[in-house]
Amino acid sequence: MAASAPRLLLLPLLATGCFYPSDRGRLLEQNVERLRAENEALRKELLETRSLVDAQLPRLDEKVAQVNKATEELKKASRQSGADVALDLQKTKEEVTALNGRLEAVEFQGRALETSLKAVQSEQQRQLEALKGDQARAEAEAKRRAEELSRPTDKRQLLQLAQDKLKAKELPAARQLLTEWLKKWPRDELAADAHQALGVSYAEDGKCREALFEFSKVIQDHPRSAAAPDALLRSSTCFTEVGMADESRLALEELVASYPKSAAASQAKVRLEALNKKKGKGKK
Repeated sequence: MAASAPRLLLLPLLATGCFYPSDRGRLLEQNVERLRAENEALRKELLETRSLVDAQLPRLDEKVAQVNKATEELKKASRQSGADVALDLQKTKEEVTALNGRLEAVEFQGRALETSLKAVQSEQQRQLEALKGDQARAEAEAKRRAEELSRPTDKRQLLQLAQDKLKAKELPAARQLLTEWLKKWPRDELAADAHQALGVSYAEDGKCREALFEFSKVIQDHPRSAAAPDALLRSSTCFTEVGMADESRLALEELVASYPKSAAASQAKVRLEALNKKKGKGKK
């Protein structure tokens, strides 16, 4: 009976579940906590997976609808009769044939135009070469005659000979002599007359740009020479010839302002009056 007393005393403790070795208790608690954590992780993973599935379902439904639609179209196409297919094919061939025909017509017209253009260009080139050839031969002949001329050694006499050739309309010969003169005496007091005569030879030959260069040499380098007023007047004419109306008027105005008593200034005034009248009529 004495031995059974301790066992009786243990019964209440066992009944309440409070009796367990402390180490094994802690280990059990740790295992339970770990299982809880793993269970929570699995639960979160399951929720995420469900969310992904829910997000993909509309896309899957759309793909299924597309597949169904494509299947229906294939079925519809397969039900089309062979005659309909042949008819569509024939229409396509006819359209392609018509397009090819129009393309060939356009290409033919293009080749014809290209041939005509080449013919015109060839003729223009031939005429231009012929013109250049005639002009080159004439200038070469004039230069040859100028080289055969007996040249005086005196600068005044040589300048007079060049001016005589200019008056006789022997323009290439006059230019040859004037060019030689300016090479020998470029800074001489008579250089203004030589540049002026050379400019006149170019202007009368229809070479206004070359003429303007010579006239500018007179105006800039020899403004007090007797040739300066006439150089301005002739510059105005050349500016008009090359379509520079404003510069033409400025040359006349400069002539009247700088050389008011010259004969050239009188002509300039007449031209300016005509320009002003023309301008007044244009405003009306």
